[in-house]
Amino acid sequence: MKKQKTFAMLFLALLVFWNVCQALIIPPTGDGQIGLEAVVLCEKLTIRQEPRSNSKAVQTLPYGFVFSVQKVENGWADCFPSDACDAGKAGWVNTDYIIIDPAWYKTDQSTPVYAWDDTKAPKVALLSKDTTLPILKDTGDWLIVSLRGATGWIHKNATD
Repeated sequence: MKKQKTFAMLFLALLVFWNVCQALIIPPTGDGQIGLEAVVLCEKLTIRQEPRSNSKAVQTLPYGFVFSVQKVENGWADCFPSDACDAGKAGWVNTDYIIIDPAWYKTDQSTPVYAWDDTKAPKVALLSKDTTLPILKDTGDWLIVSLRGATGWIHKNATD
């Protein structure tokens, strides 16, 4: 009986430790008040008045900027860069440079990012605790994340 109780306590402690030391995957949020959340994946993204590349520029958004998308048409997203819905700053962005309604990865400790899905692959980054990145794809044991215009692979159970 004592061995069973000790084993149960050890199992419970490991379960609590496992849950505390796991990074957080935040699911997509879905529709908000004015549309879906989107994130800039390139260094600078231009908002244009009309959905075409030669249309007048309205504003430039930096990498990682989070904004709202109301609709998508022919590779262009009708967006609002803030909750204030400033009509002068609203416009269109090319969907090749954003991710719409992403899931997010938030580190709970120092986390390596690899060049491909192998822990023996070169490390392309080392994320510090509480870093949050948009997830581009979940392949099971690995996540592909955005790294300032590039991509990297995070093993769901890997730490440095």
